[in-house]
Amino acid sequence: MTAPGLETATPADPPVRSGTGQANETAGAGLDTALEVFLAERTQLFRIAHRVTGDVASAEDVVQEAWLRWQRTDRGLIKNPAAFLTTTTTHLAINVIQSARHRHEAPTESPLARLADPSNDPALEAERKAVLEKILELLMARLSSGKLAAYVLRRGFDYPYGEIARLLRTSSANARQLVRRAQQRIEGDHERPVDATDHRRLVTAFEAATRTGDLASLEALLMRAAQPSTRTHDRAPMRLTHRPAPGVP
Repeated sequence: MTAPGLETATPADPPVRSGTGQANETAGAGLDTALEVFLAERTQLFRIAHRVTGDVASAEDVVQEAWLRWQRTDRGLIKNPAAFLTTTTTHLAINVIQSARHRHEAPTESPLARLADPSNDPALEAERKAVLEKILELLMARLSSGKLAAYVLRRGFDYPYGEIARLLRTSSANARQLVRRAQQRIEGDHERPVDATDHRRLVTAFEAATRTGDLASLEALLMRAAQPSTRTHDRAPMRLTHRPAPGVP
């Protein structure tokens, strides 16, 4: 069983021990099931990858890599295949646009900038929000609060470095360095656990800013979390639960 645009892994797959024809048959059935699951999600995965990368070829590459990873995954441990594939695709797409090679060959805006533009189509809007939630969760997992604040304001809303510096009570040079270091951290794989309440607050504030154009609540949320970290070498994770920003539930 094959699918257009998808390649099944061949010799790289773990070999089945000889003399076990039934095992071969079982493995083949498992791959068929994996393919059926993947094909059911493929259109959605492509749209997610394209929304993040802004490029058809890059999106196709991301979907192909997601398929290969799905093959190599111990799928019996995955309780929600659709969620797993969506998260994997989002991570892969972000890694693509943050790679030095991609930035050199195909400069593109941050996915946060594209996701800051709500759609009038309910289906597309639901998809946009789902991708935004995944991206913000990944940023929170990989970035300290100071880097997160600088990155979201710069890449999501095109804040000048001078304004970011004023909000963070630091220099423009340091604000620029925070964004640059954030890009480097996004390319890595070190992640912290993300508090669900903190994540919800950030998504809500980001969405409010995109709908109304009023970024005061988002600024307040990010700055309150960032100020302690900018005084301690920017290592603190984002914590928002102690005092909600005005207008953010």
